[in-house]
Amino acid sequence: MPSSSLSTQPRAKPPAESEKITINLGYIDLGQVDLLVAEGFYSNRTDFIRTAIRNQLTTHGDAVKQVVARKTLVLGLQSFGVAELEAARSAGQMLDIRVLGLASIASDVSVELALATIQSITVLGALQASAAVKAALASRIH
Repeated sequence: MPSSSLSTQPRAKPPAESEKITINLGYIDLGQVDLLVAEGFYSNRTDFIRTAIRNQLTTHGDAVKQVVARKTLVLGLQSFGVAELEAARSAGQMLDIRVLGLASIASDVSVELALATIQSITVLGALQASAAVKAALASRIH
């Protein structure tokens, strides 16, 4: 019987597809949401909230596009790995990361490399990075 080897190295966790948020609603608003769910308009509270958020984003879509263009934000996902940051360091560049969505700094990026290459981070959405890198860059995160 062939033997198989198991890797003892931890697997990198894939980036989350969404970010969990918590909101507080008044009892009347919550009751109305529950009523719409009970009547079958939405499958659950989360479905209602996601739909409401998407509707508001659609309503304000032009304003979002104008702000993204004015602030030169990257819209969507922007990832930074060791290779990208080493290239920036070799070129003598400091990065100003500006993202509307998800900014991700790879888990193998060292604190030293992050500090040497990232001048500032502005994220409207979520920032994924190791706890050590986030702590080291705390004063540069806006």
